[in-house]
Amino acid sequence: MQHRIIVLGAGYTGAIAAGRLAKRLHRDDVAITLVNAEPDFVERVRLHQLAAGQDLTPRPFDEMFAGTGVRLRLAQVTAVDADRSTVTVTDPDGTVAELPYDTLVYALGSGWNDQGATGTAEHADEIASRPGALRLRERLAALGPGQQVLVVGGGLTGLEAATEIAEARPDLAVALAARGALGEWLSDKGRAHLREVCARLGITVHEHTAVTGVQADHVTTADGRTLPAAVTVWTTGFATHPIAQATTLDVTDTGQIKVDATMRSLSHPQVYAVGDAAMAMGPGGKPLRMSCASGTPAAWQAADAIAARLTGNKVPRTPIRYFNQCISLGRREGLIQYVTADDQAVDRALTGRLAALYKELICKGAAWGVAHPTLGLPVRRHRTVGQDAPTSTPATAQA
Repeated sequence: MQHRIIVLGAGYTGAIAAGRLAKRLHRDDVAITLVNAEPDFVERVRLHQLAAGQDLTPRPFDEMFAGTGVRLRLAQVTAVDADRSTVTVTDPDGTVAELPYDTLVYALGSGWNDQGATGTAEHADEIASRPGALRLRERLAALGPGQQVLVVGGGLTGLEAATEIAEARPDLAVALAARGALGEWLSDKGRAHLREVCARLGITVHEHTAVTGVQADHVTTADGRTLPAAVTVWTTGFATHPIAQATTLDVTDTGQIKVDATMRSLSHPQVYAVGDAAMAMGPGGKPLRMSCASGTPAAWQAADAIAARLTGNKVPRTPIRYFNQCISLGRREGLIQYVTADDQAVDRALTGRLAALYKELICKGAAWGVAHPTLGLPVRRHRTVGQDAPTSTPATAQA
């Protein structure tokens, strides 16, 4: 009887975890099922490029996981019963099925966060998903010269969206609304370069502007102003997938699953959570931010911990820390802000064309890592029953 491992979600963290588990364990001992609603890998860090009219390289899962033993189940996850160790899914034809598991890797990630502002669902566009980016792409393509595009949110996603759209469509009037000062978390050099690029691209920046409502042709702000917007792009952070909060798993108020240093649920040891779905602590005891930078090593950690426990080996620890924040500012400009281990900006930053090339390498490396998930610690070849194994069948580690 094989040990049944189900991975929910095939974003960066879920796909990496599934592939790494397949490399670490023999397929005679485990059955790995990756559940995802789409057949292709979505490069989320490039969705602003897709929205701006660029075409992205298709990455079908059946090619990425060919020969690995990972079984892709195209389905929508609708429920998790952590007490009964089952997952409920709906297949594309509407068939509802219940999948039992011995180990679950929860990687359903996050979507856009409306922050309670009225009218966002009806009138705003998002780029936290491929369908959202494609809808925005169509809306931008339909705009005529001089029409206003307002990007709400001054974080990394908002900066990349505003600069990408402004570069691709210089005929549009692009504006950015930031709750605080533009790039306020960056170093002096980083902030100065960001302002220079925004000015060069003709982006109007509304600083210290909290948007509280969205209408079809404008937004309203907390201080009573009205800002015109034929298209409003909403990028004010991410909200976790709601399924975890509907379970008996121990979660935060925002729905993230509480995990230990090995990404294992604090309440249900057969469940692991990675990426945006997990509340994991990083250097300095600070929660890891929702990002590919922290999600990737978290996926390595979870997969290696599962493999070690199933095979009776010592659980390795993958260090999770930050080195830099990589921001694309269109296709020809970039900003690499170097940071401390706990993600605080230092006084060094890389800017310009070299920074744009650096960011492009990071994006390509992230996609490459999904298809080549065995970076990190080596695994000893031992065959023994670990404490998590539910049957008499041993699991075998492999390099």
